[in-house]
Order: sequence, then structure tokens, then C-alpha cells
Amino acid sequence: MSVKNALLIGASGGLGKYISSGLAAKGINLALHCNDNPGKLDSLIAEIKNSGIKYKTYKANITIEAEVANLVNEVKSEFGTIDLLINNAGVSINAMSWKLKFEDWSRVLDVNLTGPFLCSKHVLPLMKENKFGRIVYMSSVVPQIGVAGTAAYAASKSGLFGLCKTISKEVIKNNITANVISLGYFDAGMLYQIPEDIRNQIKDTIPIKEFGNPLEIVECISYLCAENSKYITGQTINLNGGLF
Repeated sequence: MSVKNALLIGASGGLGKYISSGLAAKGINLALHCNDNPGKLDSLIAEIKNSGIKYKTYKANITIEAEVANLVNEVKSEFGTIDLLINNAGVSINAMSWKLKFEDWSRVLDVNLTGPFLCSKHVLPLMKENKFGRIVYMSSVVPQIGVAGTAAYAASKSGLFGLCKTISKEVIKNNITANVISLGYFDAGMLYQIPEDIRNQIKDTIPIKEFGNPLEIVECISYLCAENSKYITGQTINLNGGLF
């Protein structure tokens, strides 16, 4: 089995360190993307630098197509190809629908939905050429259950379900799969933007009565990205402790 190259979009986010270190432990080379400050990846690099894999950091605004195209070209030049694309970037700006600013709505849709589309658009030609590819979109339980004040976030994350379904049908003949991981509340990342009292209320609603371990996300990604997982595509995998 040949060594794979992964492009991790949103590597500097709360889940980025778990995903990157988990993939590195499995011997997968990493192109680590962040939006503005590559220095945010320093602590992450410290964790993987002795893993023996090849890695490099990249900066790009994934809402601008020219920057995405340049990012993919740079990764191709450095790594030769991109086998795995993990769309992990995300933002959330919350307000009741009648109070939500249009610019905030647009920002969330651009990062959470347009960005993954553009990354997929520009990576897919490489995957088609190589007759292999695995794409993972990180979504959320929020649009599946409905949470007040999350109109933009819910709309953007639910859009990934349709994007994934469509792309999976378009490229399945090229040995390329596309799947969504829909996350519940995990002990990392955006969870800690929520006040503690609200976090405790959320925990009470989860049937398992605890927040998820990010390492379970890594295991799910690893399976979906394996060479022997080609029969699972166009699917939404719900990791939510029974919440949905």
C-alpha cells in the first residue's frame, strides 16, 4: 500500500491537531492549511515532526478561487499528488434569524460551503487522473436537530450533505469517494465558544451524557480514507452519541 498524501483544510482549528496527529501516526503525509497565520500550526507541527512523515504548511483563503487553485498547485508541486482531501474549516456566527447581519450570513456560507466546494473542484482533477481519491466533509448535528440562533451555520453545514451526494455520483467511476461526517458535540474546538452553563445543558441532552472524544473522529476519517473503503460513498456518518 503506497503512502498517501492528505490536504487538511482548516488544520489550525480545534479539531485540526487531533486529525493531523492521528493521520501522521498512520503514516499519511500532510499538507496543512490555515487561513491567515501559519504560526498557529507551530504546536501542531511539534506533535508530528518526529512521526517520520512529510509535511508542510500552507496559507490560503478558501473563499477565493484563485487562492484555492494556487494552494492545490503548490501542494501538487511539493507532494506530487493529493490523495485525501479533508474539509475541516468552519466558522460560526450566531444570531436569531431576524437579527443576523447579511455580511455574517455570507461569511459563514462562504467558509463552510463555498470553501469546501472550491477545494473539491480543484483537487478532483488530480484524483481523477490518479484514479483514486477520498474526500471527507466535516458537518454537524446542528442542522439535523435545529438550534435557535444558528441559521447561517445550519444552512452552510446542511449544504454539505447535498454537495457530497452530488460529487459522489459524479466521480465514483474514478475510484473516488465523498462522504460527510456529521459531528455532535466533541470535547474540542467550537464547543468552548459556548458558555459553560449552556455546555452543561447540552451534555444533558446527549443520550450518552458526555462529549465526544476527538480520537473517534480520527478513526472515522481513517476508515473513510482507506483504500478498501470504496463501497461507502455519498454517505453521512453521524458521530453524536445518539443525539440524532
